[in-house]
Amino acid sequence: MRKTIPLMAMALAALALPTLATAQSLVEGEHYEVLDEPVETQVAEDKIEVTEAFWYGCPHCYNLQSHVRDWYSTLEDDVEIVHLPATMGGDWNIHAQVFYAAEELGIREAAHADIFHAIHEEGRSLTDMDQVAELFSDYGVSEEEARDALNAFGVKNHVNRAHSRMRDMRLRGVPALMVDGRYLVTPSSAGSLDNMPQIAAVLVEKVREERAD
Repeated sequence: MRKTIPLMAMALAALALPTLATAQSLVEGEHYEVLDEPVETQVAEDKIEVTEAFWYGCPHCYNLQSHVRDWYSTLEDDVEIVHLPATMGGDWNIHAQVFYAAEELGIREAAHADIFHAIHEEGRSLTDMDQVAELFSDYGVSEEEARDALNAFGVKNHVNRAHSRMRDMRLRGVPALMVDGRYLVTPSSAGSLDNMPQIAAVLVEKVREERAD
């Protein structure tokens, strides 16, 4: 059975809303999906997790970045973002290695947007170690350090865990936003990329209300 969520003004006050978000209630099964079995979240119990699933090579994921960055800047302290690089084989897995290698080296936050930019604006595939090492050198990382990180057991383990989590989330594509391990928002359910964070914001408020009861 479909359920509706009243749109909460305080959840969306910082956003410029399209007609969908101001004139209607969200409909479960139409604007977002609810997982039959919630996935385990990775943040502290008092935090609300928002997982952003993406692939660096995906143009829609790249175009979503400006929308989610604006939203992330408005989030309250009880919300924590988890980035999940999608793993569907081939270049997807290589880019997941790049993500976790950057995290291993402590440059992920600084390099994240630049990795997207290098692929989609500069035409660099970032699918071989030389290209990745060259990019990482912009952040003071030596070629040896870059290669060691890309081949590290911990990085490969993170990629495997990301694949397991993606499977548990029943993700069939990216980009996607998952709220509290239960509520899934996709471009098709949201109607557009810029609607995705706005719908996710309402779902974050829904989780707050559920926890307050």
